[in-house]
Amino acid sequence: MRQFCFLAGAPAQAVRFLMEVKVNMRIDTRYFGEVEIEEEKILHFEQGLFGFEEYKDFTVLYDNEGEEEPFFSWLQCVTEKGLAFPVVNPFKVKDDYDPIVEEALLEPIGECKAEDFLVFLMATVPSDPNQTTVNMKAPLIINTLNRQGIQLIVENEDYSIKHRVIQEKGK
Repeated sequence: MRQFCFLAGAPAQAVRFLMEVKVNMRIDTRYFGEVEIEEEKILHFEQGLFGFEEYKDFTVLYDNEGEEEPFFSWLQCVTEKGLAFPVVNPFKVKDDYDPIVEEALLEPIGECKAEDFLVFLMATVPSDPNQTTVNMKAPLIINTLNRQGIQLIVENEDYSIKHRVIQEKGK
């Protein structure tokens, strides 16, 4: 087992890969209606996501038109309109996020360097946004070279499945 180091600057470079959209196909979405995406922006999760193993193909949608990466993005299933998850760049929540991942677990997404990985945390946004949490224990890891993704459990014992995004003062 080794510490799998994700470079702090790498996610921003990898996110630009997903934000540069050229029109090729249309997908129907629950939150954004019909959107046009480039086929190359489809991410394939061969094993699906935990609890949604039958859905394999997703894209990342950004709810802004500016150059800056928004805090929340959406992991939208391209085959099921109603299946979309809010996701967050982990470095926006914890700037020293450094998951320990057994290298063998990454084999399904292919070989690449740390700067070619894009990492997202799935978020839960309840009616009180101050109670928003992210799952730091089960990140989504995407190889931007081949657009293959995987969700896995990291070895870090101090990472929680319900990490509060807005920490209470005094803690």
